[in-house]
Amino acid sequence: MFIKQSDLFWEMDKAVVKDIMGTAVRESYQQEEFLFHEGDPADYFYILIKGRVKLSIGDTGPVVYTVDNAGEAFGWSSLIGREAYSASGQCLKPTVLDNFHREEFAKVLEKHPEQGLHFFKCLAGLIGNRLLWSYQMITSTAKAEDAPSFGTGQIQESEAAA
Repeated sequence: MFIKQSDLFWEMDKAVVKDIMGTAVRESYQQEEFLFHEGDPADYFYILIKGRVKLSIGDTGPVVYTVDNAGEAFGWSSLIGREAYSASGQCLKPTVLDNFHREEFAKVLEKHPEQGLHFFKCLAGLIGNRLLWSYQMITSTAKAEDAPSFGTGQIQESEAAA
């Protein structure tokens, strides 16, 4: 059961993971193919099997996150009550995903409430980690923009940063 490798499913009961896996549809996608666009109905949750997916604001906006590790999850808007995706997902190379429909996934978790609670705690941790990653990216970009380059392209480190 490959899905067990996802951080979201660590320490979950094997029978529950098997039930969840029973709802998955494994699909292959081509490079540059869009999985969803920002604002599309959030019907699916995804786990990367292989490949690479960029999540961006709009279709061509800034990259918010790149999913490139087997077992990584995305599309969680479908699991937390959002009606639409908050970003666009596009394959950067040929990609294989396990797709989980929001209603089928919810039915499994409703049958196993303790395991469902564990899953949502793990999901909250995942979302928190991505938020921290975003803060780090914003902070590093802001520091680079504030540092003078003196026309050489080299940035002089400020005393405060040292």
